[in-house]
Amino acid sequence: MWDFLQHLSYWNWLAFGTLLLILEVFGAGGYLLWIGLAAASVGLLTFVFPGLPWAGQFILFGLLSVLTAVFWWQRQRSAAKPSDQPGLNQRGSELVGRTFALHEPISGGRGKIKAGDSLWLVVGADLPAGTPVRVVGQNGVLLQVEAVQPG
Repeated sequence: MWDFLQHLSYWNWLAFGTLLLILEVFGAGGYLLWIGLAAASVGLLTFVFPGLPWAGQFILFGLLSVLTAVFWWQRQRSAAKPSDQPGLNQRGSELVGRTFALHEPISGGRGKIKAGDSLWLVVGADLPAGTPVRVVGQNGVLLQVEAVQPG
């Protein structure tokens, strides 16, 4: 083992970096990309400075791995911005605050309203069909409704 470490060459680092990048292609989610690039960088530095001792190579690899991961994390964090369409892919959230007539009575706490061309399950106090209700919230596919007070 010591003999291998004493004669660690740039080919070993480039092969290790290539292996990590290949594994990244199979779905590591970005984690191995930065470690693979750090290994390839150590390989290039070992090519340029062939007398670099193995301990220095490992220290350099560790530092580059941490630095590239932190750099990417900060870049991703600064690039994240709030969506200009916060309700996107949250079907039903656009119905909150709107008023509808009950399509089917609320019985046992559950009923249905018709919104556009869709029927929605609703939860609320028992009410007869045709009663105007306001959507006050959403819990998954269930809309929470309350009776609209006249006036």
